[in-house]
Amino acid sequence: MSLTEYTTNEVFGVSRDIPLNYAERVADEELVESLSRNHHIVIYGSSKQGKTSLRKFNLREDEYTVVSCSNKWTLAQLMESILKQVGYTLEESYKQTSSEQGKISIAAKISAKFFGNGGEVSASTDYTAADSNETVYRSLELDPNDVNDVIKALETIGFNQWLVLEDFHYLPEQTQKDFAVALKAFHEMSSYTFIVVGVWLQEDRLLQYNGDLIGRVTTINADKWTRGELEDAIRKGEDLLNVRFSQDFREELFERCFDSIYVVQEACRSALLQNGITRTCAITTEVNANATSIVKEVVNKQSGRYLQFLTNFSRGFNETTLAMYKWLLVPIVMTEIETLEQGITYREIRRIIDRIHPNSPVNAGNVSQALTSITKLQIDTGMKPVVFDYDQSLRRLTIVDRSFSIWLAYQDKTDLLDHLELPSEIASNWPEISAAT
Repeated sequence: MSLTEYTTNEVFGVSRDIPLNYAERVADEELVESLSRNHHIVIYGSSKQGKTSLRKFNLREDEYTVVSCSNKWTLAQLMESILKQVGYTLEESYKQTSSEQGKISIAAKISAKFFGNGGEVSASTDYTAADSNETVYRSLELDPNDVNDVIKALETIGFNQWLVLEDFHYLPEQTQKDFAVALKAFHEMSSYTFIVVGVWLQEDRLLQYNGDLIGRVTTINADKWTRGELEDAIRKGEDLLNVRFSQDFREELFERCFDSIYVVQEACRSALLQNGITRTCAITTEVNANATSIVKEVVNKQSGRYLQFLTNFSRGFNETTLAMYKWLLVPIVMTEIETLEQGITYREIRRIIDRIHPNSPVNAGNVSQALTSITKLQIDTGMKPVVFDYDQSLRRLTIVDRSFSIWLAYQDKTDLLDHLELPSEIASNWPEISAAT
């Protein structure tokens, strides 16, 4: 029994901080090993699977600086944001250079605190000291498109932390590609290490953008949870609250959770509250509940959000004759969850659309264009985190919100098609529609 009293909400469920029942897993070992190799690190996986907690658990707050990426940033704007986060104040002094690519030269005023190892500052530099933190003011010009300039700016203030890029998947694809090129330069020209965190399921996403990163980047799959790791999270929570979940509940939960730590956490919390347990028990208490109904209840809490998302997604960017985004939803909502986790290829999607679209055959370019704009459409409709990801290199569509996949598994497909104003007979004819030729 825990000697400290905790509330149920502190132990199980979604938390902004590191969960009290945090379970170390293979991904933790991989991250710790990678941090010692001076390789850039990519942490990937679907949403709500512990990517952020993985980083927070294994690094102290004073060891890293976080930049949350935006869907509108160019490479220059990403670099500017990095400089701002480490302490630079960028003044408005933009000049167009002669470069055909339109590089931007920025007059930057340093207002940066020194990190740990101090750093050399010229004798002519003015500075003020308060609370033992030096603040240095110095004017310099740099080109945020030039990795050499950015490295020099970081070295000027003696920056010595890891740089974490959260929500990397939100960046426009061209910016992701440009950064993959810059990442090689950071590896060769400096000692700075980036930790890139993104919602996707392909191990080699950045390597697809720049093959020169092979041997310079370590990838960590934060999406995968083994049964043993999920059991460890439950066991630690049980010890903190002095409870024991029944074996029937545990077995049923593992069968229904689709290896989602989010569902496990929320289901355990709901089961405890159903049994009237809101804090650490004075005596060891057994907890039993119907795991199937609880999991359904957990995922259905987001029904309104997911239905609204599907409705907005089906409308696309604007009204068109082909209504491609509405018809793209058919292979998504009708495909079994096990297949969705592996992804649906472009070829399969096009084959299905040609069998169901009223204007069949549909031009291949229309299908490709719709798929390549999927992330932008989700962001424009306010869907965060994103649910669908399309890998243009592999030409494969995947579901990167595991909760959505589980929610989808519990829905009546005919009702869902009706909601999306799609022919309901697709559900009854699906075996023939989806069959390969």
